[in-house]
Amino acid sequence: MNRIDRLFGILTLLQSKKYVPAERIAHKFDISVRTVYRDVKALGEQGVPVSFEQNKGYFIVQGYFLPPVAFNSDEVNALLLMETLVAGFADQSIATHYSSALNKVKAVLKTSQKEKLELLSSNIRMRLPDCVRPSFSCLSILQQSLSSKLLIEIEYKNNKGESSLRKAEPIGLVFYAFGWHVIGWCHLRKEYRDFKVARIVTIRLTDFPFTKTEHMALNEYMKLLPVNYGS
Repeated sequence: MNRIDRLFGILTLLQSKKYVPAERIAHKFDISVRTVYRDVKALGEQGVPVSFEQNKGYFIVQGYFLPPVAFNSDEVNALLLMETLVAGFADQSIATHYSSALNKVKAVLKTSQKEKLELLSSNIRMRLPDCVRPSFSCLSILQQSLSSKLLIEIEYKNNKGESSLRKAEPIGLVFYAFGWHVIGWCHLRKEYRDFKVARIVTIRLTDFPFTKTEHMALNEYMKLLPVNYGS
């Protein structure tokens, strides 16, 4: 990767995160931390307002926007393939949002790219067993709860078919055992519980923030799951 491409890549990375440590930039672009310092300085000399916060990393000063980017064919093809995976493993709420985002990408493509994309789209298929196909539509709400740290209220049916009303504070979404699971602090049970998303009958995102001040990290909870995820 030449330096121009790397600088553009660093800028894109900085715009995708709130803070990015120098070590993370170095690892992603396979360069030394010293080179990261020089590249960030070069971005600043080109008018990009990059700042730094101790113990957090670099960030783009609020208010700066990168002009629309151009996608190459490989990047667009990857996004198209992901649309197929989203349709198979995510629910309708996520599929709708992804399709909308992909349409915005398609809108800025060259005519030749659009033609190739349409050809590729008509020749990609994925077959999944019914046990994997989602029959719910609440992943988007669960994502909102996670990112905004807002309580959810759900009607949940256990494996005996018994329903109960729960208030929960989600700490993560995990796909395992052929299904989506939301891990969260259950106010009724006063402990972390593994809710199978397919058993959520109704869901409501409240305006109330999480009440538990500190939560277990999702990676720590995953060590308790009956699946070997590694780290």
